[in-house]
Amino acid sequence: MIERMTLILDAFSGPTARLTLEDVARRTGLPRSTAHRILDQLVRQRWLAHHSFGYGLGQRALGLGGRDGGHGRVREAAAPLLHELQVTTGLVAHLAVLDGAEVYYLDKLGGRLAASVPSRVGGRAPAHCTALGKAMLAWLEPERVDALLGPEITRLTSRTIGEIRTLHQELHRIRQRRGLAFERGESFPGIACVAAAIRGPEGPVAGISLVGDIRAPLENVAPLVVTAARETSRILFPGLGATTRGGGRAGARARRSAAERGAEAATWSPETMNRLLAVDGRGDWM
Repeated sequence: MIERMTLILDAFSGPTARLTLEDVARRTGLPRSTAHRILDQLVRQRWLAHHSFGYGLGQRALGLGGRDGGHGRVREAAAPLLHELQVTTGLVAHLAVLDGAEVYYLDKLGGRLAASVPSRVGGRAPAHCTALGKAMLAWLEPERVDALLGPEITRLTSRTIGEIRTLHQELHRIRQRRGLAFERGESFPGIACVAAAIRGPEGPVAGISLVGDIRAPLENVAPLVVTAARETSRILFPGLGATTRGGGRAGARARRSAAERGAEAATWSPETMNRLLAVDGRGDWM
């Protein structure tokens, strides 16, 4: 039994974070009925998590051991929205939290590009060179950012922001464009990303991103990322909208369906996107 459980857990070690029952049976060589029985046991023990669209690594497998600081709740709230993002766009969807000066990946939904994106569930990356990290850092006080990152930040590529002053300028631009964060080749050459933070009453709690080839027109999918992040915030903090500035009007917006929110975001005009996107002298997103 231990050998079979190990076979199943090892099936999730690749870049694809979601597997169906058929995927598990094929990768392990186990009969479908046997795989299903062991999967159920692993879900009950929180080694795996079961969603309507497949199985993924659970709290224990991610090293959280049940003391997850609310991460399990964030993953549960974001899971269907991540799935919808990935299916709709064909890009790689991420969910991550800020852990000190790094982002910690809670979820990754693949697609054909997954193998070319060198992230993994349970992995980490410097926050200042990822769209996910910048999206969350933008909603912290500047003094908190300084304390987390320190006076010197390292470059991973020639495009990475390497000075704390320049990073603060970038975080200001992110706030000006409604929380949209972009990066092109800042963490890995050839990869681009768009992200938005999931925000709570005390600041960012996580971030959602879409990742693709560096030539991908991410401005087309940026509104979908914002919508997914806002909807996850609404699920996690259902009373937050009613207490924000604007009173009843804000509360009414928070009660609208996800479909209505998605329709509104998807109709952002090119003029709106042009106003939101900060462009440097080379014509690239900062």
